Amino acid sequence: MQAAWSVAQRRLHWAMAALVFVNFLLALVMVALPLSALLAKILTYQLHKSLGLLLIPLWAWRLWLLARRGRPAQPALPAWQQGAARLGQAVLYALLIAVPVLGFLSAAAAPIGVETVFFLILPIPHPFPPDQALYDMLRPLHQGAAWGLVVLALGHGAMAIHHHRKGLPILRLMWRGR
Repeated sequence: MQAAWSVAQRRLHWAMAALVFVNFLLALVMVALPLSALLAKILTYQLHKSLGLLLIPLWAWRLWLLARRGRPAQPALPAWQQGAARLGQAVLYALLIAVPVLGFLSAAAAPIGVETVFFLILPIPHPFPPDQALYDMLRPLHQGAAWGLVVLALGHGAMAIHHHRKGLPILRLMWRGR
């Protein structure tokens, strides 16, 4: 067990948090754009897909670092809070991979068949052709998981602030490393 989160672990944590929230806001904008702003809508969708795909290797790197370096000892909390924290973090990790994967699969199944081009440079092949029925199933799963991720992340942040205000070093450990 390490004494503190590594610099890489801390930077990945905050970078992924920023990506999730920026991409969530971008999603709200892209669906609100009218078809009369088609170019802006397409570019916004491509940016949203690119940022989502970027989360996948960052997630894998984070898990690799966690497996390699571990986590610092947590301050003494009641057992139910420790259990809730472990469960919440496990669900966060699951949603951090499920949301972008579901998004990519729903983009692949979308009946309009728009190619996914990573940052408008690298075409990412879709694993299957457009399929309306599959899209109708995947899209709400992606949206629901995304809302769940944001709500859970906000709760995670709120609990870190709550513990910080009570004098526990949880937020400080992720912010400064000690």
